[in-house]
Amino acid sequence: MPELPEAEALRAFLDEHLVGKEIARVLPVAISVLKTYDPPLGALDGARVTGVARHGKFLDIGTEGAAGPLHLLVHLARAGWLQWKDVLPDGPPRPGKGPLALRTALTGGDGFDLTEAGTTKRLAVHLVRDPAEVPGVARLGPDPLAEDFDLAAFTALLAGERRQIKGALRDQSLIAGIGNAYSDEILHVAKMSPFKPTQNLTPVDTAALYTAMRDTLTEAVERSHGLAAGKLKAEKKSGLRVHGRAGEPCPVCGDTIREVSFSDSALQYCPTCQTGGKPLADRRMSKLLK
Repeated sequence: MPELPEAEALRAFLDEHLVGKEIARVLPVAISVLKTYDPPLGALDGARVTGVARHGKFLDIGTEGAAGPLHLLVHLARAGWLQWKDVLPDGPPRPGKGPLALRTALTGGDGFDLTEAGTTKRLAVHLVRDPAEVPGVARLGPDPLAEDFDLAAFTALLAGERRQIKGALRDQSLIAGIGNAYSDEILHVAKMSPFKPTQNLTPVDTAALYTAMRDTLTEAVERSHGLAAGKLKAEKKSGLRVHGRAGEPCPVCGDTIREVSFSDSALQYCPTCQTGGKPLADRRMSKLLK
């Protein structure tokens, strides 16, 4: 799943390739992709792209046209991706069983496709006048890389939370943009168990977690900066130290990276670095580790 660093890299890529260009057509291919109907996608015909922003994991393509200022918001979900095309194929795309979900064609002949692998279709596109009209955007917590999101703001955010820190980091209404992969990475850098209760965090713990979060996300954004959209997935995977690397040696201490599986996801961690050498059992059987 694309998370904050990949979404930020895509934002920068699209800002460079889209701003100032004119949209010819936006063509939905998968029936499930479009979540709004007023204004219609046809309102973007002839509109000029004015900027590209990011809200958590959402990409926000701002436009100005006959219908006034509009925002095309994209959430790539778990299996979605954006593929830039310097030259789009001739003719309209045909609906079918392939991964293509939506095509945005520019008047210059270039544009981009939104694709989604697998059978669970969660990729979402909204066309709105105000990004806050999208419920997923309206409920977002602060951006963890915002200049005003300092340690005091992070500490205040966690005050009163009573749950495992892994879940808190992934809650988009608490902090925007962090998902399964980077929460694993942040907790590894912070040397903290994913099951540690937020109410047990000391001021020293909170400061370490804040620093790990900012450093991990900043480094990931810097690694992705300037890469073409098609290379971002490989860059994300190569830069991860524990997530998706169960059975491999920890790059810090050499212990074997372990995994805890859930119904629809899994987390990875290093016992030596994060849990005092104790492997975590299945979540339903484990005691919370301090």
